[in-house]
Parts: sequence; C-alpha cells; structure tokens
Amino acid sequence: MRIEHLAPGEIFVFGSNGSGAHGGGAAGFALDRFGAIWGQAEGLQGQSYGIDTMSGLSVLERQAKRFVVFAADHPELRFLVTELGCGIAGYRPADVAPFFTGAGENVVLPASFREILAED
Repeated sequence: MRIEHLAPGEIFVFGSNGSGAHGGGAAGFALDRFGAIWGQAEGLQGQSYGIDTMSGLSVLERQAKRFVVFAADHPELRFLVTELGCGIAGYRPADVAPFFTGAGENVVLPASFREILAED
C-alpha cells in the first residue's frame, strides 16, 4: 500500500533517525506532505508519527511499543504504518513486525507485518 494522501484523522507512521533529520524516504515524504517536524525523531508531528529506526533495534522496539500505547489512547485516529525499519535501516519485516503485537484496530500495518503476526 502506497500512501499518497491522508483523510482527516489519518496519521502517517514513518521511520525516522535519532536526530529527526527527515531528509529522504518516508521521513522526507512525511516532512513534505504530512507535517513532520525537522529535529523531532519520535512522536506525533502534524499528520504523521515518527519512530526512530536508525539508532538500533532496541530503540526501535521501545518506540514501537510506546506508539502502540499511544494509538490505543487515541482511538479517534487511524494510523497507517509504513514498512518502517525495512528500508535504509536494513531490518527485515520479521525483525520489526513483532514490536507491533497488540496494536488495535485503528493501526493499519503493512501486509508484510500482518503476515508475520498472523503466523504467531
């Protein structure tokens, strides 16, 4: 699923780096289109939500788990998660998908993540 536009209440969830330098890929797209804030690595930013994928798998895991809680606290929003961590960060979907276990119905995961979670 390629995300080009967002409806009101939809949030683009993208992979960031620790300094919030949203220079390219999904982070650059979030900066250009969905209100990501230069210098903010994690959290809600306009109509986007950043998760640091470049500072190690343990950081990604902690932030993904915080995101799952945030999404649960905001059922009025619909979160569209990119295949974060699986591009420039170099992880495989099997490395990242388990961090989203327990995500609610308002979290739309990429097909690769859904397939892995369905296997468990």
